[in-house]
Amino acid sequence: MNGRVVRDPDLRVRPDVDRIACDGAPLRPAAKEVWMLHKPVGYVTTRADELGRATVYALLPDAAPWLAPVGRLDRDTSGMLLFTNDSELANAITDPATKLPKTYVARCAGVLTDAALRLLAGGVELADGPTRPAKVTVLERSAADTTITVVLTEGRNRQVRRMLEAVGSAVLTLHRPRIGPLALGSLPVGTARRLADHEVAALRAAFTPVPGRGRPRPPRRAA
Repeated sequence: MNGRVVRDPDLRVRPDVDRIACDGAPLRPAAKEVWMLHKPVGYVTTRADELGRATVYALLPDAAPWLAPVGRLDRDTSGMLLFTNDSELANAITDPATKLPKTYVARCAGVLTDAALRLLAGGVELADGPTRPAKVTVLERSAADTTITVVLTEGRNRQVRRMLEAVGSAVLTLHRPRIGPLALGSLPVGTARRLADHEVAALRAAFTPVPGRGRPRPPRRAA
C-alpha cells in the first residue's frame, strides 16, 4: 500500500486515497450500485438460512456485484427490497433520523374503526416505545377485512404488524410498493434490476438532512 508491503489484515485503508495493489496489480474500489428487488412472499432476507428456507439472494442475477440488503422484509411480506454496496447510503435509508417515507399496503382482519385509524395515524404505544405519526389511508373496507396504506418514517422490526395488533386487528397480507420516491412499477415479482443514476439521485434528495451529517454524499467518479 502506497509503495510498502502491508501484512496487517486489520489495517484500515481509504480506497479513494490510498494506492493499493496485490501482486503488483492495482486494486480499485467497486462501483457503488443500488438494486431493487420485487420480493415475493416465502423468501427470508438473509444470505443463508439455517432452516434451509429460500433466501432473497436466490433472486438476484448472477451479474450483480456483492450486495447487502438495506433493512429487511419478513418472510410473509412482499414488495420492494433494496440492495447496495454503498454502506453510507444504506445507513441513511434505514436511519429513522432521515425520515425517509416507506409505504405499505396492509389487508387487515375485520373492520378498522375510525378510532383505530386515528390511533394508527397519531402513534400507538409499542413495547419499544410510541410510534411516530403515520399517514394512513383506507383503500377498501368490508365486513371481513380492511385494506389500508400506511406511510412510515421509521422502520422498526415488524412495525406495521405490531401497530395493527396494538389496535386490535391483525395483518392478513402486507406489501411494500414504495421507498421514498422509488416505486416497484411494472417490475415483475421475483426479479431485480439496477437503479439508474437519476433514481439513486432522487433517493438521496428525499432524505431529511441530519444536523452535523447532512445527506449522504454521491460516490466519487473516477478521474
